[in-house]
Amino acid sequence: MRHTRLARFAQLSAVAATVALASAPAMAEQWRGWNVHPPEYPNSVALDSFAAEVAEKTEGRIEPKVYHNGVLGAQPDAIEQARNGALNFGNFNMGPMGPIVPETNVLSLPFLFNSEQDMYRLMDGEIGDKFEAALAEKGLVALSWFGSGARSLYNTDHPIETPDDVKGLKVRVMNNDLYVDMIDALGGNATPMAYSEVYQSLKTGVIDGAENNFPSYDSSGHFEVAGFYSNTDHLILPECLCVSKASWEELPEEDQQIVREAAENAAQEQRELWAEGSRASRDAVTEAGAQINDVADKAAFLQAMQPVYDDFLAQHPDLEPLVEEIQAAQAN
Repeated sequence: MRHTRLARFAQLSAVAATVALASAPAMAEQWRGWNVHPPEYPNSVALDSFAAEVAEKTEGRIEPKVYHNGVLGAQPDAIEQARNGALNFGNFNMGPMGPIVPETNVLSLPFLFNSEQDMYRLMDGEIGDKFEAALAEKGLVALSWFGSGARSLYNTDHPIETPDDVKGLKVRVMNNDLYVDMIDALGGNATPMAYSEVYQSLKTGVIDGAENNFPSYDSSGHFEVAGFYSNTDHLILPECLCVSKASWEELPEEDQQIVREAAENAAQEQRELWAEGSRASRDAVTEAGAQINDVADKAAFLQAMQPVYDDFLAQHPDLEPLVEEIQAAQAN
């Protein structure tokens, strides 16, 4: 009889434990997110909004935390960590993505997009879906697309109106063969260099110019030593808010929907903040004395880029249909 009561007690205890576990709140999934920018940067503000929305709408099932200022490592390393699941998400530029996802090299072709608006329109549609599929094959789920502005040329002693105005200039570029080829095709001397070295190099004449967007031209102080900014808009490069595929596939469908919607909301916020910041930076450098000129006719620049495109497509013939599709989608 005593053994019967003990057995019954054990059964009741097991049932009670099961009920308690079922009714207890699920353990929160702690997500780590990579970001290279400081906390006040448009991308950073949008990423923090993404994290807050996900935490709220999943009722704490997912608790993302964004680590700003690149404290979790350099971008190439962070991309690899996200691919293998060591990082859960990040805001990645497509430039460093090229060695891992070859299709994204297309996005670094100069003058690929006619405007930031065209870039957003195409990346939000079927063309963006193709890049999303390519990223997914390499372990990354692109949930939304951020902007990084339009990069243009600036230099120390004259405005740039035509390719001839670039001839002979030593121009700093990011360390990417396509950007080196772009300046060389314009008759300049491309000089890959760390961003931190550009100000002093402009000041001392080691280089004659560089290329970047208005917020960077402003915040770096480059306008102080290179007072001619020419709106060539030669590079309009999207960035992704990407989630590790391993993390994504662990989520139930309901939470996937929440995370995707939060990422899309973050992209809209980032784009609006970026546009506001870009206008403010243009006004600030103009007030400080920088001379801004808009390149009215870019046909000559586009013509000069033909060898760059030819060389690229000779190396990547499988990407030619994608390039043609992007160009055709912007044809007037």
